[in-house]
Amino acid sequence: MSGLTNLSVLLATLEPVLLEGEFVYATVPLERPQKYLDLKPIGLFFEKEGLTLILPKEAAEKAELASSVPFRCITMMVQSSLEAVGMTAVMAAALSKEGISANVVAAYYHDHIFVPAADAERAVTALRALSAPAG
Repeated sequence: MSGLTNLSVLLATLEPVLLEGEFVYATVPLERPQKYLDLKPIGLFFEKEGLTLILPKEAAEKAELASSVPFRCITMMVQSSLEAVGMTAVMAAALSKEGISANVVAAYYHDHIFVPAADAERAVTALRALSAPAG
C-alpha cells in the first residue's frame, strides 16, 4: 500500500478540509444491508448489534431513521498509510485539548474525523495548528 508513514511529514502536510453538510450515525438491522445503499452512506460498519451507517443528515431524516446528533466531517487531504503510527493519536489529543469529541474513520487513502457540528470550525483550527511550523 502506498501512503505516508512518517509522522512528522504527515502532520506537516495534514491539510484538513471541512466537508459540506452534516452527517449522522444510525443503526439498522444487519439483514439486507443493500437496501440502505440508496441513502448514500459514506461509511458502513457491521457490528453484532446491527449495521452502523454514517450518512447525510437529510437522508436519515427522509428515511425516518433514529440517529445521532449532527456531525461534520473533516478530511485530512494527506495520503496516509494505514500502517502510519501516531497520527490518529496526535489529532485526537489536539481535539481533546479543545474539548471536542473525535470519531475517526481511517479509509484507504485518507483519514476522516467526525466532530459535533457546533465544534467544526474550532476543530479545523486545532488540526491546522498541527501543521504550523511550531506545531
